[in-house]
Order: sequence, then structure tokens, then C-alpha cells
Amino acid sequence: MAVLVALGSFVMTLVGGWAALRVVDRRHLVLGFAGGLMLGVVGFDLLPEAMEGAGQRLHGVPVALLLFVGGFLVAHVVERLLALRQSEHGAHEPGHVPQAGLGAGAAMVGHSFADGVAIGASFQVDAAMGTAVAIAVIAHDFADGFNTYTVTSAYGNDRRKALAMLFADALAPVAGAASTLLVTIPEDVLACYLGFFGGVLLYIAAAEILPEASHRHPARSTLLCTVAGAALMWLVIGTAVH
Repeated sequence: MAVLVALGSFVMTLVGGWAALRVVDRRHLVLGFAGGLMLGVVGFDLLPEAMEGAGQRLHGVPVALLLFVGGFLVAHVVERLLALRQSEHGAHEPGHVPQAGLGAGAAMVGHSFADGVAIGASFQVDAAMGTAVAIAVIAHDFADGFNTYTVTSAYGNDRRKALAMLFADALAPVAGAASTLLVTIPEDVLACYLGFFGGVLLYIAAAEILPEASHRHPARSTLLCTVAGAALMWLVIGTAVH
């Protein structure tokens, strides 16, 4: 049952990627909207789930927040190292580090796999909980597909690589749900992963996507797209929860 439900995530992810592909001539608006979606996913979905599932403290600070900051720092260090390596090979144009784009896309795939695991694990509890979690996951998989294609191509990767990462992201929830047929993942482990990934995603949005969106097109429309993306995730996640 969990695998069949996860097929909805597969379809919704591809729809999101298709939407990003169709508006390539409005790249600054796409990046602005994607940045807002990422901020919304982190603030309204990933971080609250991580805090709820991994609320224990370490030296006075919730473990989920420690992992959140750790994810941000790891993303920053990796991106800087890749940029330095790229500059040593003669590529000096900022924002075009293809390896960083592939790494960011791979992080999105990992998140989608965790979404599938969450669907499967919730169905192990009962059908009602599984259905509720599946609705929440499918509801924001449009954003996942949109962001995966956008963030992969934004760093200078060609269309073929961006589409390959999109299909990997679409398949990941199905694979994650299928994996729960063989093993049960502890809730606190999933919560820790969500906290870490939230930090990674926040770095991508705040340090890369949004500055790139506004650098060449500092227009009100870009800002409005960012606000709209965050507001949309608030409405989607709020509706799914209730």
C-alpha cells in the first residue's frame, strides 16, 4: 500500500520539474519562487518535524537545531571547496559550479527518499497515519521536483543532467517506501536527518538561489515570487496537517 501511495509523489515531482522546465526564459522568477519554496519547506515542514522527533538536548541545545546548523555549515564548506577547486581549473564565473548543483540535487533526492521512508514507516503504525503523512508528502513534492530541476541547472549543469536528477528525485520516494518493507527506521533517526537536511536546504536558498535570483534582475517581481513561494508552502503544509 505504501509503495502504491508513493507513486503519487513520483507523478507530482515530475509535474514540478516540468513546470520549472517550461519557464526557463524567466529564470530570475523561477529562482525567486524556488527560494521561497525552499524557505517554506524548511520553516514550516522540515524543522518542526525534526524538533518534534528529536527534541532531546545536548549541552542545553536541541539536537535537531544542532544538526540544522551543522547541515548549513557542511553545505557552506562543501560549496566553498568545490568553488575553489573550480577556480583552480580556470572557471571564474560565479554561480557556475556544476558539481555543487549535482550535490544539491543529490541532497534533494536524499530528502525525497526520506519522504518515502516516512510514508512507509507511518503505514507500519496504521493506515490513517500513513494516509495523512502521504498527503503531506505528495502536497509538497511539486516543490521538490521544481527545486531539484532548478537548483541542478542553476549551477551550470546541462538539461540532460538536470532531467536525470529530476527522475532520480521522482523515483526516490517510491524507493524509500519500498525500503520500509524490509527494515524499520527509528523515528529519532529520521528526525535527525530532517534537521540536518533543513540546514543544507536553507544554505542553498539563502546563500545561492536567492542572491542569484536578485543579482541580475533586482525587480519587485522576483521578490514577490519569493514571498509567494513561502506563502504557498505555508498554505499547502497547513492544509495537509489539518
